[in-house]
Amino acid sequence: MGWNRVIGQERVVDTLKRALASSRVAHAYLFHGPDGSGKRAAALAFAQALQCEHPEAAPCDACSSCRRAARLQHPDIQVLMPQPADVRPEEIRERLDRLAEDPYATVDFVRRSSLDDSGSTSNRVVQYSVGRIHDDLHRVMSFKPVEGRWKVAVVTDAELLRKEAANAFLKLLEEPTPRTVFVLTTSRADRLLPTIVSRCQRIRFERIDDASLEAALVERARIEPPIALTIARMADGSYARALDLAGSEELLASRMEVVDLLRAAYQVWSHADVAAETVERLSRRGREHQKFLLGLGLVWLRDLVLVRHLGDQAPIVNVDQRDELLKFSSRMTAARPERMVVLVEEAMDLVDRNMNARLLFTVLLQRLHDAMHGAESAALVPSLVEG
Repeated sequence: MGWNRVIGQERVVDTLKRALASSRVAHAYLFHGPDGSGKRAAALAFAQALQCEHPEAAPCDACSSCRRAARLQHPDIQVLMPQPADVRPEEIRERLDRLAEDPYATVDFVRRSSLDDSGSTSNRVVQYSVGRIHDDLHRVMSFKPVEGRWKVAVVTDAELLRKEAANAFLKLLEEPTPRTVFVLTTSRADRLLPTIVSRCQRIRFERIDDASLEAALVERARIEPPIALTIARMADGSYARALDLAGSEELLASRMEVVDLLRAAYQVWSHADVAAETVERLSRRGREHQKFLLGLGLVWLRDLVLVRHLGDQAPIVNVDQRDELLKFSSRMTAARPERMVVLVEEAMDLVDRNMNARLLFTVLLQRLHDAMHGAESAALVPSLVEG
C-alpha cells in the first residue's frame, strides 16, 4: 500500500507524515473532499503506517504488519463500508480484496451494486445501521490491540451513518480508548452530525490535477498517453472515475456516436433519413446511456468553444479528436456553441424526467441545427410542448 499509492495530495501526505513523526496522532480524523480524490487511499496508507514495525520509515511495506495491512488482513485494522442489510460476508471480503488491490477502485455498494457489472443498479438500502456500529466498532475497538501498536478503524462514506448509528458512533468518539484511531472518509461532510465533525481533525482533499491523473493512468493502468490525457480531463479530478472510464469498452465508440449525433444535427434537413436513423438509435438506448452520451456531448461542445477562441493551442479534453474539432470550428463559423451546450444540458435534465426519447432527440437535433447555423434556437421544453 504505502504513500506511493496516493495520487497527488502532497499537502495531505505531508500533514499525516508529520503527525506520525512527532507522535501527535489525533484519535479521530475526517478526510473530506470530492469522490475519487484519494481519501480511502490515504486512510489505508495511514492505517498501515500506524501499524508498521519500523516507525522511522512507516510504512516500510516490508515488515509483517505492513504486508498484512496492505492486504487489509491486519487484526487491528477495521475497514468498514456502508452495506445492505442482507449482504453476505463473502461479498464484503471480495470488495475488500479488490480495495486492497487498488484503493481507488469503485467497490462500494452505493456506486456499484455488483462488482461484475459496473452499470448494475439495486433497490437495496445501503447504510450503516446502529447494530453494525455496535458489533463492528464498539465491541472490536473496545479491546486492546491484538498485536499492532494501534487499533485503527477506517469508516468510508461516513455520511451514510443513520441517525441512530451516528449517535452510537459519537459515543465512541467522546470516550475513545487509548491507542485508538478513527478515520472517517466522506464527500459530503455537511451530512454528518456537527458533533462528530467537531471531534475530528479535518483534512481536506482537493481534486487531482490532470497531469497527475494522466501519469497514474499511464503508469498504473497502462493506458496509452493520448487516451490517458483524454480520460484524465474527462474524469474531473477523480481517479476512481478515470478508472471507470478507462475500463469502459464503450467509451471510444460512444464518443464517435456523439460526433455522429452532431453531424446529423448539422444536416438534419438535407439528410433527414440520417437524422431519423440517429433519433431511432438514441431512443432505443437506456436512460443512463442516453445521459452518458449527452455528457460526452457536453465535453465535446466545450472543447469546441475552446478551439474557436484559442485555436490549435486550446487545452481540450478530446485531444485525440483535435483535427475533427478544428474541422467543425472552421465549417461552423456562425455557430453558437454556448447555446448548443445549454440545449444539451436541458436534454440531460429531460432524460432524467423520463421525457419521450424519440420526441426529445428529434427536437434536440432541430434546435442544435439552428444553433449550428447561427439562428435563434428556442428552448427544448416549449418546443416539446408545442409539438
